[in-house]
Amino acid sequence: MEDIPNPATESYSVGDRVEIYLAEDDLDSRFHGLVCIVVDVMEDDLSAETGRELDTYTYTLKDAQTGEVLGVSFRHRDLVPAERSE
Repeated sequence: MEDIPNPATESYSVGDRVEIYLAEDDLDSRFHGLVCIVVDVMEDDLSAETGRELDTYTYTLKDAQTGEVLGVSFRHRDLVPAERSE
Protein backbone atom coordinates (compact mmCIF):
# COMPACT_ATOMS: atom_id res chain seq x y z
CA MET A 1 0.00 0.00 0.00
CA GLU A 2 1.36 3.42 -0.98
CA ASP A 3 2.18 5.88 1.79
CA ILE A 4 0.23 9.00 0.82
CA PRO A 5 1.66 12.23 2.28
CA ASN A 6 -0.65 14.80 3.85
CA PRO A 7 -0.66 18.58 3.47
CA ALA A 8 0.66 20.61 6.38
CA THR A 9 -1.79 21.31 9.19
CA GLU A 10 -1.08 25.06 8.92
CA SER A 11 -0.74 27.36 5.94
CA TYR A 12 2.62 27.56 4.19
CA SER A 13 4.68 30.76 4.24
CA VAL A 14 6.88 32.48 1.67
CA GLY A 15 10.17 30.58 1.55
CA ASP A 16 8.73 27.20 2.58
CA ARG A 17 9.78 24.15 0.54
CA VAL A 18 6.84 22.10 -0.69
CA GLU A 19 6.24 19.20 -3.03
CA ILE A 20 3.33 19.24 -5.47
CA TYR A 21 1.17 16.16 -4.95
CA LEU A 22 -1.54 15.68 -7.59
CA ALA A 23 -3.58 12.80 -8.96
CA GLU A 24 -2.69 11.39 -12.39
CA ASP A 25 -5.96 12.68 -13.85
CA ASP A 26 -5.44 16.27 -12.60
CA LEU A 27 -5.00 18.81 -15.42
CA ASP A 28 -1.73 19.96 -13.85
CA SER A 29 -0.39 16.47 -13.07
CA ARG A 30 2.79 17.24 -15.04
CA PHE A 31 3.91 19.13 -11.90
CA HIS A 32 3.38 16.12 -9.58
CA GLY A 33 6.49 15.46 -7.50
CA LEU A 34 8.12 18.80 -8.26
CA VAL A 35 9.82 20.38 -5.25
CA CYS A 36 9.17 24.11 -5.09
CA ILE A 37 9.54 27.18 -2.92
CA VAL A 38 6.53 29.29 -1.97
CA VAL A 39 6.92 32.82 -3.39
CA ASP A 40 3.43 34.23 -2.69
CA VAL A 41 0.44 33.32 -0.54
CA MET A 42 -3.05 34.46 -1.54
CA GLU A 43 -6.32 34.10 0.33
CA ASP A 44 -9.91 33.87 -0.88
CA ASP A 45 -13.24 32.75 0.58
CA LEU A 46 -13.31 29.13 -0.66
CA SER A 47 -13.13 27.95 2.95
CA ALA A 48 -16.53 29.55 3.59
CA GLU A 49 -17.99 27.25 0.94
CA THR A 50 -16.12 24.06 1.91
CA GLY A 51 -15.90 24.47 5.67
CA ARG A 52 -12.18 23.64 5.57
CA GLU A 53 -10.08 26.54 6.88
CA LEU A 54 -6.98 25.74 4.79
CA ASP A 55 -8.98 25.86 1.53
CA THR A 56 -8.66 29.65 1.71
CA TYR A 57 -4.98 29.51 0.67
CA THR A 58 -3.54 29.49 -2.85
CA TYR A 59 0.19 29.55 -3.49
CA THR A 60 2.49 30.81 -6.22
CA LEU A 61 5.56 28.59 -6.46
CA LYS A 62 8.97 28.52 -8.08
CA ASP A 63 10.87 25.40 -9.04
CA ALA A 64 13.48 24.78 -6.32
CA GLN A 65 16.09 23.67 -8.89
CA THR A 66 15.64 26.19 -11.70
CA GLY A 67 14.14 29.16 -9.85
CA GLU A 68 11.45 29.39 -12.53
CA VAL A 69 8.09 30.66 -11.25
CA LEU A 70 5.34 28.25 -12.27
CA GLY A 71 2.51 29.67 -14.37
CA VAL A 72 -0.06 27.84 -12.26
CA SER A 73 -1.13 28.49 -8.66
CA PHE A 74 -1.83 25.61 -6.30
CA ARG A 75 -4.28 25.08 -3.44
CA HIS A 76 -3.11 24.02 0.00
CA ARG A 77 -4.47 20.49 -0.50
CA ASP A 78 -2.18 20.06 -3.56
CA LEU A 79 1.03 20.58 -1.58
CA VAL A 80 2.93 18.57 1.01
CA PRO A 81 6.00 19.61 2.99
CA ALA A 82 9.16 18.78 1.02
CA GLU A 83 11.74 16.53 2.62
CA ARG A 84 14.78 18.54 3.69
CA SER A 85 17.16 15.69 2.81
CA GLU A 86 17.66 16.77 -0.79
